[in-house]
Parts: sequence; structure tokens; C-alpha cells
Amino acid sequence: MTAAASDDPDPLEAPDPSEPASVSPDAPEPAADPLEAATLATRSLQGLSTELTARVPQLLEAMRSVGTGLELHSTLDRICETAAELAGARYAAIGVVDDEGEGLSDFVTFGVDEETARRIGHRPDGHAGLLGALIRDPQTIRLADLSTDPRAAGFPPGHPPMRTFLGVPIRVQGEIFGNLYLAEKHGGGDFNDYDVHMVRVLATEAGIAIGNARLYEAARQRERWIDGSVAVTTALLSGGDADDALTVVAEQARRLADADAGIVLLPAEEGGLEIVAVSSPRPTKSLGVVIPPESAVVKELLEGEAVFVADASTDPRMISRLTSPYGPSMMVPLQSGGRVLGALATPRARGARQFTEAERTLATQFASQAALALMMADAQRDRERLAVYEDRDRIARDLHDLVIQRLFATGMMLESAQRRSIVPAVREGVGKAVDELDVTIQEIRTAIFALQQGPAEAPSGLRTRVLREINMAAVPLGFKPAHRFLGAIDSTVGELTGKNLVAALREALSNAFRHAGASRIEVVVDAGVTLPDGSAGVRLSVADDGIGIPAGGRRSGLRNLARRAESLGGASWCGPGLGEEGGGTTVVWEAPL
Repeated sequence: MTAAASDDPDPLEAPDPSEPASVSPDAPEPAADPLEAATLATRSLQGLSTELTARVPQLLEAMRSVGTGLELHSTLDRICETAAELAGARYAAIGVVDDEGEGLSDFVTFGVDEETARRIGHRPDGHAGLLGALIRDPQTIRLADLSTDPRAAGFPPGHPPMRTFLGVPIRVQGEIFGNLYLAEKHGGGDFNDYDVHMVRVLATEAGIAIGNARLYEAARQRERWIDGSVAVTTALLSGGDADDALTVVAEQARRLADADAGIVLLPAEEGGLEIVAVSSPRPTKSLGVVIPPESAVVKELLEGEAVFVADASTDPRMISRLTSPYGPSMMVPLQSGGRVLGALATPRARGARQFTEAERTLATQFASQAALALMMADAQRDRERLAVYEDRDRIARDLHDLVIQRLFATGMMLESAQRRSIVPAVREGVGKAVDELDVTIQEIRTAIFALQQGPAEAPSGLRTRVLREINMAAVPLGFKPAHRFLGAIDSTVGELTGKNLVAALREALSNAFRHAGASRIEVVVDAGVTLPDGSAGVRLSVADDGIGIPAGGRRSGLRNLARRAESLGGASWCGPGLGEEGGGTTVVWEAPL
């Protein structure tokens, strides 16, 4: 039998139970209640043969099985298995039509084992062949030999042989959700009229079950995105490191979008967008890469427009080499109140499913919430920074007006005593004390200068920036850490590596002040080291004589250092310190030049 299309009063041509309004001329409107809908669907069985009536209990059990559970994919698996058992088919599948109605976004199978699936390779996309024809013209079709149908495109290598075929559309709330396919009836026979009726009724119940599962899945999906937004807001407003907060945004976006990577981009000084945070299961060297302003995607994002790409590896708008491993990609602007702060990208692997309309909407809302949290975090940091600057100004004034003046007066008193002394040893000792006071006054003046220096006045040289961090740390520590520079620091260390090195130094000095209880700290920056892979690198060492790292203590600071180094292709670790018998801690951070 070929495709069922004839003027004979065949049961196949009976009104389709998947369209309740056409079950019979006098049929009432379909009810929303699942039990009533199932009753309306089975009403078309009245008056049929004894054989068909005898199969009604099996049909009802199948409908009960299909209606259990709320998870969408498991519901589709259950429908496939139930339909195959009901119609006595060896194979069953459901092709889920994509949002555009032009192909398949998912293909769920029953009867095909994993080894066979691997041999087949890519699942059908629904753009050609019999499956594509059923997408364009969704109707019930029954074939005695599908290979003879002119619409058939044949099977790929490794596909099991299939002859008999039955296809029934599945509708959810009147819209085509996909098609239910059955193939190879057990015993070698053809699918008969009774099979068609049974599967049609089952398809109606499947539409109800799928509708419920989709509502449940949508609610769960919204809940996950809301939870992710809360986590991002908490991280951004917790007062922690800004880079860590952006990493949280990237990690949450990747997890929620089921993407292969989560990427945060912020406007670069030279134009375009710079990658400032990346979450990926694989090591990546994309951190710090700038997407140039001439990119059409960058232009759209900076104008506040979202960009959705079907295949990032082939789309001509994606001019960066970093997009080659990716397929479907969402790029949404981080904007709030009409202000674009940056962009958030969540690409999936090549060959992965496309993003749904719901996922695109949720991602856009998530980005807006993250942008609002970023703005609030910036305002909070500005207030904290202002309070710090005010406190630093006060400390600088006190140091200048009180401490230096007293030290200067003390030095004058010692010089006077030195002149009056007739004992050479006393005169020599007092002279040394005066010299030490002069050095102390110079160091305090350097600290005052560092305290009064604003962020916009920060010098560009790496050596000077390291000295500035050391001088700033001297105030809370109560002493100035010793330091050494080896190699051409300013000329060989790049800007990105230098920025991360200064951040690592700040983290290490902060840990020493807050946790180590150290009385001595030594900082060494060596731009002439050779890394384990043989490449040239720069190494930062911060050693102290404190209490060391306690067992079971927090490791968040050390993880931050390691993450910064690894993002550049380097490493970070800890070793013995400066105290007796290796007491204290030495933090080592290195990265390639």
C-alpha cells in the first residue's frame, strides 16, 4: 500500500482524532481537560470492528503510560516506546519540528541501539526526503514499502533496513509539534487500519502530555534562569573582586544556556569589545582578545541589539578565529537603562541544537539583570573607593603634619646632642641614628605620595606599578616589604600579563596582611625565567615569615591567583616561606611573556 489517499471509505480517511473539532459533524468543541479530550478522541472508535474494540484496553493503558511524568524528553521517549508496542512496530521515532517549521530541532528514537546510532552518525534534519515532506505537509501517511515512495531519499550507511512505514502528526494546542513515525511491523506484515486508528488516538494523548511537559519545562527553565540571576547579583554586590564577579556571570550564563562556553566582553580602550571573562571546560587563551570595532556583530551589540547566529564557524559576520569551534551562538548586550556596558556570548558546539525562542528571551532578560547588577556594583565600588581616598588623604595629612614634623624635630635634637658630645663612639652612634631618621622621612614622603596619587595618575611602567602596590601595602602592614627586580621588566612584559601580575601581587600582599601575621615580606619580579615548556616568562614571588597556610583554611585567594595564571598559559603555587625552617609562605605566580 502506498500513501493513503483515496476516495474509498477507508478508516484511514476517517476524521483525524488529533483534530478534535473534526471527529464527527456533531462533535463538541475539544475540552481542555485531558480525560475529556481522551474521551472525545476514542469516540471515533465506536461502531468499528470487534478486533479494534478488543484493542481498546491496550490503547487506554498506552494513553495512561504516555500521560505520566512531566519531563519533556522522557515523555518523548515514553511516547515512542508506547506507540511501538501499541502498533507492533520494531522502530519508532518522533521528529520535533523547529521554531521556523522548516526542519527538525530534535529526533527521539526507539529500537535503535547506541552502536547502530553511532554507525548512522548525524540524525536527520528534516530538510529533505520523506521526513521533510511530512514537515511541509503534516498528514497521516501509511506505506507498504517506503523505498518506493518518490519522496524517499534513501538511508545513510549503517541504517537498519525499513520497509513498512506509518507517520502521524502530533499537534499541541492546535499547532504542529512534530511527527510520530513507526517502521517495520513485527511479523513482516503491513500496518493496518486498526493500527492507524490506535496511533492517531495515541497521538492526541501525546499532544496533551507534550503540552503539559512543555509547560513544566518552561517553568523549570524560567526558575533556573531566575536563580542564576540571583547568584550573579549576589556575586556582583558582595564587594569581592570585579574579575571574579564577571567570571560568575560567564559561568552562570554557560550553565543556564547549556552552552559550550560563557564569555563576557567589555568595551576596549582602542574600540571594539575585549574578552574579560571566560567559562569553558577546556583551557582557553581568548582572555584579553579584542574583537575589533569593524566587526558587524560588535557594532550591533554596542547599539544594544542581540545577535543570534546559526553557525559561528561559517557565519561571515564572525571575523574572529576564536569562533571556529562553535556552532549556534547567542550574543546579547549587557544593557540597562539604555546604557550598553558590554556583551554576553554563549556559543554551543558545532552540530548542537539551535537556541529556542524561549532561551533567547531568557538570555536577554538575564543579561539585562546582570547589567543592572554591574551598574549597582560599580556605584557601590565608587562609594567604597571614595571612602578609601578620603581616609588615605587623612592619613597622608597626618603623616605630613605630625609624624614627619616630629621626626624632623627629633633629628635636630640628636644633631645638637651630637655636637655637644665629646665621646667619639656616642657621636658616631647619634650620627647613624640621624641618618636612619632621614631615610625614614624619605620613605614616609614616598608613602604620602602614593596615598595622594589617584587611579588616573597611575604610571604605565610595570616596575612603578609594582612599587606603588608595595608602598600602598606598607600602610596596613606597618612595614615596607623588601623588593627586587630582575631583567627588563618594563620592556619585555606585555600589558595584559603586567595587569594580571599587579593584580596577583595585590592579592598576595592582601593575603599576607590579613592571614599570615608576617613581620617580613620579600617581593621578587623576575622577567628572565624559563617556563617548564621552554618559553620565556615572568615570575612573581611573594615570600613571608608568617604562620603559613593552615590546613583546611580558605583557598579562594590562591584559586584566584591560579586562575589568572592559567588564563595566560602560566601557573601558580605555594612553597616554604622566610621563617625558621621554612616557616611562612612563598607564593609564586608566573606567565609567559
